Amino acid sequence: MAKYKAECPMQAGLGRIVLYTKRIEEMTDFYCRLFGYHRIQLPGDRIVELSPASQGIPILLHAAAKGQKEGQACVKLVFDVKDVIAFTTVAADKGYPFGPIHKGDGYAFANRKDPAGNSVSVSSRFTIQTSH
Repeated sequence: MAKYKAECPMQAGLGRIVLYTKRIEEMTDFYCRLFGYHRIQLPGDRIVELSPASQGIPILLHAAAKGQKEGQACVKLVFDVKDVIAFTTVAADKGYPFGPIHKGDGYAFANRKDPAGNSVSVSSRFTIQTSH
């Protein structure tokens, strides 16, 4: 890894994720209600930016082309939460139930799909690792 880093002429951090969807409003509602994102959209702009309330990466919602299939990329959006059980309970109360809670090595996670079929997970893995 160090060798690759030394050879890499440029470094850049992940700045945003673009999700293509035919369900802009449903997607906006999902990420705002469930994860606390805020909608930003300039007049005349086709892209809806969802900005995280605190830390995190902005999500850009872009209208999918007619022939473009939603949820086709092999990507999973993982949201860090301290308490997976509490989060999924509140999510279910808001109408967004998650699947079963899985136990990892000292952490938990649960999965579901967003309205466009993209894989979404909530996990306590990062919060466990950063507390050591």
